[in-house]
Amino acid sequence: MISKLVIGTRGSKLALYQANLVKSKLETAYPTLEVLINVIKTKGDKILDIALSKIGDKGFFTKEIQDALYNKEVDIAVHSLKDLPTELPKGSQLGAILERVNHRDVLVSVGGKKLADFTAEDKIATSSLRRKSQLLQMNKQVQVVEIRGNVDTRIRKMHDGHCDGMIMAAAGIERLGLQEHITEYLNETQMLTAPGQGAIAIEIREEDNDILEVLSVLNHKESAISVTAERSFLNRLEGGCQIPFAAHATLNGDTLIVEGLVATLDGRKMQRETITGDSKDAIQLGIDLANSIQDNGGYEILEEVKRELNN
Repeated sequence: MISKLVIGTRGSKLALYQANLVKSKLETAYPTLEVLINVIKTKGDKILDIALSKIGDKGFFTKEIQDALYNKEVDIAVHSLKDLPTELPKGSQLGAILERVNHRDVLVSVGGKKLADFTAEDKIATSSLRRKSQLLQMNKQVQVVEIRGNVDTRIRKMHDGHCDGMIMAAAGIERLGLQEHITEYLNETQMLTAPGQGAIAIEIREEDNDILEVLSVLNHKESAISVTAERSFLNRLEGGCQIPFAAHATLNGDTLIVEGLVATLDGRKMQRETITGDSKDAIQLGIDLANSIQDNGGYEILEEVKRELNN
């Protein structure tokens, strides 16, 4: 039996909440196990003045933690799954996916203003091109502005006048106990979410089968199946946070329903489809959905987005 595990994590309040959640669950399952937390600064924590869409680095919030894992400075790495590249570096694997919490996006606004009431005079902030494109499809008049920073930092910026509202992940706000700031929850029709959103992933070294066995008590099978399909979709389209992709999978018994989309930056063009199949085929369902979307106009959309981002 392993006697000690060191967790690698970012140092934001949300990242520390997630790392401490894993720590608590491990200590409950294994009372004699010593679990420590090692805070590691990533490039994403240091570079706060550049829009994510301009960076194009799929490991922006994870690489330094992964390096510490490979160098055996930590034993496991805890990530927000939506930040983790779909292709893991050689020598690593996903050790567990915790039960996913609320996957939806939410509106946080000044004075509790609803999204339907936003006008051309209002500014709504997000660092995600996925959110921006869907916002503009709903309301072409609204001004979408960039925002970076941790959850509490963004809320402070909003109240300091940076914007009139923001689209954020429900999971992060709820995990930090900041629900009073939520104006409204957005459903999948309004805002299809990022692959893996709401899920916490634990990355380990490929050879650490003993650690994999220890983590098995934390792995939530249903959540793992759903996010596997979502990440397969994203991987097939070679997606990252700098492209307007979205995907969400719902498990109903042995049936998996996967919905995905790609869109232009202005939301003017969007290809959105759904596929249904057996849950044991989660990876293939994600691939098939991506192929169908590409064949039905998604390829042209992606090429247009890439041209715009490179200009």
